[in-house]
Amino acid sequence: MTNRRRLSPEESRAAALQAARFLLIESGPQSVTLKAVAGRIGRTHANLLHHFGSASGLQKALAEHLAWTVCETIKDAVRASRAGLGTPREVVDLAFDAFDKEGAGALAGWMLLTGNEDALDPIVEAIHALVDEIAPEEASHGRISEMRVHEETLTLVLLALGDALMGAALAKSLNLPRSAVRDRAERMLTASVEEGADAG
Repeated sequence: MTNRRRLSPEESRAAALQAARFLLIESGPQSVTLKAVAGRIGRTHANLLHHFGSASGLQKALAEHLAWTVCETIKDAVRASRAGLGTPREVVDLAFDAFDKEGAGALAGWMLLTGNEDALDPIVEAIHALVDEIAPEEASHGRISEMRVHEETLTLVLLALGDALMGAALAKSLNLPRSAVRDRAERMLTASVEEGADAG
C-alpha cells in the first residue's frame, strides 16, 4: 500500500480550489460540495472542513479564487490594450467568459439563493482592487478618466453577469445574435478610449 504524499496546507487548499473549479464548470455550482471536492482530490471530508469550515466557505473561497485570477488576467489585457497589443474586445471577452464559461455567474447566483449573504464580497473586493489599480494608470495615460473607469467597470460586470444568467435565452427570444451584449460592451469600451484620446 502506497502512502499519499502529504500536502502542505497551501497545496491542499490550492488543490481543493482547482477541483472545485472543475466541478463548477463541469456540473454547476450545486456540485461544489466538500464531499465531491474531497473525492476529486483524494482527501477526507474532515480535511476540507478544516480548510474551509463549510460548503458555503468552500464556495466563497472559490468565488474569491476565480475573481482574483480573472481580475489579474483582465488587468494584463487592459495594459496590453493600452500598449497597442490588445483590443477592448479581449477585455470584454475575458469578463464575459469569467461569468459564463468559468461559472462565476452561476456560482454567485447559487450562493445568494442558498442564503450565503456575503457571497459576493470576494468578487466585489477583487473588482474594486482591480479598478483602484488600473483607473489611475488609465487616467495618467490620458485614455479615460478614473470615474469613467469605475462607471464602465460597473456596467461591464453587470452586463457579463446578466448575460451569464439569462443572455442566451433572452437573445434568442429577441431574435438577436448570441454575441449582441458582448458587441455592445465592446462598443462602449472602444468609445471611451476614443473619447479619452480626443480629450487628450
